[in-house]
Amino acid sequence: MSLSRAWRLWKKAGLQVPRKRSRKRVAHMNPRPLPPAHANHVWSYDFIFDSCANGQQLKCLTLVDEFTRECLLIDVAGSIRSRRVIEILGKQFSERGLPRYLRSDNGPEFIAKALRLWAQEQGLQIALIDPGKPWQNGTNESFNGKFRDECLNMEWFRNRMEARIVIEDWRRHYNEVRPHSSLGYMTPQQAATTAGIGLSTQAHLQSAVV
Repeated sequence: MSLSRAWRLWKKAGLQVPRKRSRKRVAHMNPRPLPPAHANHVWSYDFIFDSCANGQQLKCLTLVDEFTRECLLIDVAGSIRSRRVIEILGKQFSERGLPRYLRSDNGPEFIAKALRLWAQEQGLQIALIDPGKPWQNGTNESFNGKFRDECLNMEWFRNRMEARIVIEDWRRHYNEVRPHSSLGYMTPQQAATTAGIGLSTQAHLQSAVV
């Protein structure tokens, strides 16, 4: 079909190219902080997805202390919304204290009004990375890559409950056994102990299984 005929049919049908709408972005609540100076200075969190053999979807919330490289938790569920994020963070704050910054991308769960108001009440500063720049959340992105390569891609989960147990075992191994060159070949738990903050892995294991 010639270009002129296509144009006539286009005009006759009243077709038009929809105008591209600009996406609304939430402004940074605080500028992105410098690299963490001590334990509990900056925590970063993000989501990673997978699925089970029975078709159940896995949405995993990973939370990492950027200074010690500890994985504070991996919450595994089918759906995790802002209210659940608040509940999870509140539990971590009661066990470990309040960090100064929470670093994340601009996902809807992390910019929700309920989360922002709650963080303000807690005196917590949220540092959102620039849109389209995941490397600004590099510590968590690096952890999620290891989590994907060493656990999710290596395991075959029959259901969500089995996934929770296997993932929690991997998280404990990551914290307690796996050395990190960036920590002088200490494990994250050793780094946390050196920093004076112990991680109660048994409590996390019990909560994950329940």
